Amino acid sequence: MKKNNDLALVEPIENKILVVRQQRVILDFHLAELYGVATGTLNQAVKRNIGRFPSDFMFQLNFKEAADSKLQFSILEKGMNVKYRPYAFTEHGAVMAANILKSKRAIQASIYVVRAFIKLKQLIVFHRELAHKLDELERNVATHDKAICSLFDAMRKLMSYPEKPRRKIGFDIGGSKKD
Repeated sequence: MKKNNDLALVEPIENKILVVRQQRVILDFHLAELYGVATGTLNQAVKRNIGRFPSDFMFQLNFKEAADSKLQFSILEKGMNVKYRPYAFTEHGAVMAANILKSKRAIQASIYVVRAFIKLKQLIVFHRELAHKLDELERNVATHDKAICSLFDAMRKLMSYPEKPRRKIGFDIGGSKKD
């Protein structure tokens, strides 16, 4: 029964995981919300422990990425410009952020964040395998289609009547003479 509760908590987190710079990330304000702290508190803790956050754990979005993302409505009120560039945390960065916050809620929430990242990875692998199998099936069907078409062509040739009468082979018993 606990599994169902876990899945119910993981699914909303999955919706907050984005792909930025070809990496799956969760933005600072979503992570702060999950960990039960203010975004400023999270960012301040990260800055105090910046050595724990290499570029493959966390990076800051540029203004274009922030403005282009559909999340600008979460960052700003409608009609305003981007005020700050949010930080993007990878799976490892999200766990590290929970460790530096040291709150019980952050530790528990980080487990759900990691599970959400893992679930997305599994879905991506499944989709790749499915796409590969579909490509293979398409190639096989195309090959089979060609073979079936050539088989039908051969059968049609066998069933068709010859265009001109063929010369008789063998002896003519009827006594016709050719002189």
